Amino acid sequence: MKSPANEIVTRLTKCFERGNRAFICGNGGSAQQANHFAAELVHEGYPAISLCSDISVITAIANDEGYENIFRDQLMALAEEGDILICLSTSGKSKNILKTFYWAKCHDLEIIDFPRKGDTAHCQEYHLHLIHKIWRDLKREA
Repeated sequence: MKSPANEIVTRLTKCFERGNRAFICGNGGSAQQANHFAAELVHEGYPAISLCSDISVITAIANDEGYENIFRDQLMALAEEGDILICLSTSGKSKNILKTFYWAKCHDLEIIDFPRKGDTAHCQEYHLHLIHKIWRDLKREA
């Protein structure tokens, strides 16, 4: 049985090989991890976009459409069939993450929902561990 990191590496590799992109989202500390993950991937030449990084876009959408749409609306404008949405969430219950997840599912995007373990702190530590393992493994494959 593959570990979560190995499974994610396999899925991302296939995505990038077919010319698609990865979009990453999260709230609070998970937003910073989404930015970190996207930066690591882009630095290695992979097409990745953090949906958490452009505060002008986020506040424009939140002001006009509501905070629950900040990630979904970005995907609506940018994503194509075959892209991957990566959700970083410590609870799995955030309305903006769930709304984005369901939109992606209905529009033929692949979805990677990072696994959750323990409380918020342990979950974020686990996500960071996975991000670094995925980055190292993708770097080896390149």
